[in-house]
Amino acid sequence: MSPWLVLGVVLLYFIVLLIISYFTGKGAGNSGFFLGNKKSPWFVVAFGMIGASLSGVTFISVPGWVGDSQFSYMQMVFGYLLGYVVIANILMPLYYRLQLTSIYTYLEQRFGFYSYKTGASFFLLSRIIGSSFRLFLVANVLQFTVFEQWGIPFWITVAVTILLIWLYTFRGGIKTIIWTDTLQTAFMLIAAVLAIVLISKEFNMNFRELVHTVSESKYSRIFFFEDIRNEHHFLKQFLSGAFITIVMTGLDQDMMQKNLSCRNIKEAKKNMYWFSATLVPVNLLFLSLGALLFIYASSNGILVPERADNLFPLIATGGFLHTSIAVFFIVGLVAAAYSSADSALTALTTSFTVDIVGIDKRSEVQSEKLRKRVHIGVSLVMGVVIMIFRAINDQSVIAAIFTAAGYTYGPLLGLYAFGLFTKLNVRDKYVPIVAVLAPVISYMISIYAPIWFDGYKFGFELLILNGLLTFIGLYFIRLARSN
Repeated sequence: MSPWLVLGVVLLYFIVLLIISYFTGKGAGNSGFFLGNKKSPWFVVAFGMIGASLSGVTFISVPGWVGDSQFSYMQMVFGYLLGYVVIANILMPLYYRLQLTSIYTYLEQRFGFYSYKTGASFFLLSRIIGSSFRLFLVANVLQFTVFEQWGIPFWITVAVTILLIWLYTFRGGIKTIIWTDTLQTAFMLIAAVLAIVLISKEFNMNFRELVHTVSESKYSRIFFFEDIRNEHHFLKQFLSGAFITIVMTGLDQDMMQKNLSCRNIKEAKKNMYWFSATLVPVNLLFLSLGALLFIYASSNGILVPERADNLFPLIATGGFLHTSIAVFFIVGLVAAAYSSADSALTALTTSFTVDIVGIDKRSEVQSEKLRKRVHIGVSLVMGVVIMIFRAINDQSVIAAIFTAAGYTYGPLLGLYAFGLFTKLNVRDKYVPIVAVLAPVISYMISIYAPIWFDGYKFGFELLILNGLLTFIGLYFIRLARSN
C-alpha cells in the first residue's frame, strides 16, 4: 500500500474531525468541555460509545482471538449486559442525584479526602498507561507504513499524532467528542463490514451461505462449560464480563463523562440500554470477521502470522483484496484508536482539573485557563509514556505494564462496593494503603494459584478478587459505630 495513500487518507480523516470540532467547540467553556452543557442527544452518545468502548487493539485483536479461543469472547459480552444493568440502575442514578462532574467526588462525600484522591489517582494512572499504549500501537502502524520510509523519527510521528487529537478536543472537549466518536464508530464498522463483503465475494457466497459457513466452522463455538480451570469457562468469563463492565464503564470517568452529558437520567439510561444491546451484534460482527479471515487464509495458502493479531492487517493491506479495504482498514484502525484516546484525553483533563488541582474556588476565567493548561500537560505526558514504551521495545514487558494497569480498577471496585452496600465509615487516611496492598496481594495469589489450587489459573476474574480484597481491607479499617 502506497505511503502517500495512507498519509492522504489519514489527513483527510482528520480534516473532517477538525471541521466537526470547529462547529461543536464554539462557546463551549468549562461546562461544554466537561459535560457538553448537558445537552447531548442520548442516541448520538449511545452510538459513539461503541467506538469508545473498542480500541485499536480490539479492532485488530478480536478477529485474531478467534484462532485460539473461538467465539468464547461472547460469554464475556453477555456478562457485559448484566454489568450495564447495574450501571444504569445503581451508579448512574447516584451520579445524577449528586450532580457530579467527576464521578470520584462521590468518594470524598462518602469517605473523605484521601479516599477521593486515591480513586482519582488510580483512574489517572490506569488511563494514562492504557491510552498511551493504544496510541503507541497506532503510531507504530503509521511509522511502519509511512514515516519510516521517509526517514522521519518516531518521536515526530508521536508528536503529530497527539497534536492532531489535541487540536480537535482542546476547545469543545466532551461536546466535540460525542460527535467525533459517532463518525469514528461508523468508519470502524464500515471497515469490518467491507472486509466481510469482499471475502464473501471471493468465495462467491450470499448472506445465507456466509452465515452457514461461519456457524459450521471450527471457530464458532461460544459456550464452554466443561472445566472450571479453563480460562474460557462460561462462569468465569460471564462474571468477569459483568465486573469488567462495572469498573471500566461505571467507575471510569472516561466512559461515564459521556453519560453525564445527557439531558437527564432518563435519557442516560436509554443511552446505556441501547448501547449495551448494540454491543452484542457488533462483537459478533468482529468475531465472524475473524472466522472468515482464518478460513480465507487457509483456502489461499496464506501463512497465519505468529501473532494472530496481525492477520487482519496482513490480509487488509497485503494486496489480497480490493484496495478499498486497505483504505478503510487504515481509517478504521485510526478511528478505533482515536475514539478511545480522544475521550481519554478529555477525561484525564477533567479528572486532574477537578479532582487533583481543584477548580471549585476559582473564577470561570481562571478555571478555563487552568483546564487548557492541564489539557496540554496531559497530552505531553501521554507523549512521554509512548516514547517510554518505544524505548522498552519489548512486547512482553509492554503487555505486562498494560496488564498491570488493569489492577488499578480493583481498588475502585472495592471502594464503590463498600460505599454503596454498607453504611460503615472508614479511617480515611489508611485507604491509600489498602488500595495499594490489594493489587499486590492479588498479583501474588495469581502467581501461586496453580500450585495452591490444583492448576487453577486466574484470568479476568482476578479483578473480582482484587475488589474483594479491597472491600475486606476497608472493613478492617472501619470506624466503630457511635452509640
